[in-house]
Amino acid sequence: MYRKTLNLPKTDFSMRAKLPQREPEMLAHWQAIDLYSKIRDARKGSPRFILHDGPPYANGSIHVGTALNKILKDIVVKSRTMLGFDSPYVPGWDCHGLPIEHHVDKELGAKKADMSVSHIRAACRAYAERFYKLQRDEFTRLGVLGQWNDPYLTMANDYEADIASALHGFMLAGYVERGRKPVHWCSECRTALAEAEVEYHDHSSPSVTVAFSLVDDARERLEIAEGDPAAALIWTTTPWTLPANLAIALHPDFDYSLVRADGSLFIIATDLVAANAESAGWSEIETLKTFKGGLLENTHYLHPLTGNQGLFIVAPHVTLEQGTGLVHTAPGHGAEDFVIGQQYGLEP
Repeated sequence: MYRKTLNLPKTDFSMRAKLPQREPEMLAHWQAIDLYSKIRDARKGSPRFILHDGPPYANGSIHVGTALNKILKDIVVKSRTMLGFDSPYVPGWDCHGLPIEHHVDKELGAKKADMSVSHIRAACRAYAERFYKLQRDEFTRLGVLGQWNDPYLTMANDYEADIASALHGFMLAGYVERGRKPVHWCSECRTALAEAEVEYHDHSSPSVTVAFSLVDDARERLEIAEGDPAAALIWTTTPWTLPANLAIALHPDFDYSLVRADGSLFIIATDLVAANAESAGWSEIETLKTFKGGLLENTHYLHPLTGNQGLFIVAPHVTLEQGTGLVHTAPGHGAEDFVIGQQYGLEP
């Protein structure tokens, strides 16, 4: 009744956004006019801003994590473009790895047993290509601008050739060497596993305390009289690694005690003497000497199983939470042992 008497602003905008309908139309328009290339042409000659895209994995559709990652990068690139930079964005995909192989194995089923390695690799390549294209369309649907018609793919022949060329350069420069290192290994996949791929479950393991007899240089360092049997006590929950023992680690700053019990001398961390005496059933203990762990560094002991001499070393990872304060070290059976072993020239 009173509408004609009101002076209200008028617009051609629809009362409803109709985004499910309009967004695809807008994206189609961007593609039709090649908006990304137009933006690049408009910023030609401007200062460059490059965002190197850490690629998503070409396996399945995008998820919240990959979407957030790509949207944040798109915000950075577009904001830099609006600030006057020439900011190209080249997306890419990681096309190698076990997840692709596992999915291809499931798709091939029993047929895989009769296929050659080259045919299996071709199937993996086809799988990666299928999903990188799917993800490309999904990222485009999010409004992310980039060089979608020519992304970088880790499975592309020229990309792999560049990697081989760079590795060759590192080798010629002396930056690559062959060595040994303990790794987590999957017997089914026949490949090394990354730390992120390993899951640990609570497990009750048997533990043992083992005496390693001291040899002359260690005995002299502690001023042990000739004829007195003396040994370093280690405690471990991985007794199967004892044959590979090459060193015993002490903490350089912890206090250790040389004690007499049951007619022999033993080295134990001072704070753990009482607990070890109780578990061993020692009724009488005499402390002969207290010293810092660093005193025994680079002296030796005798391996009870192999008869070889092992090395006393110092390491910051030694704790007083349990055990004896002396850590059995087998560089071939763990990353931590390997790293400290390398510092002392111990080869697994």
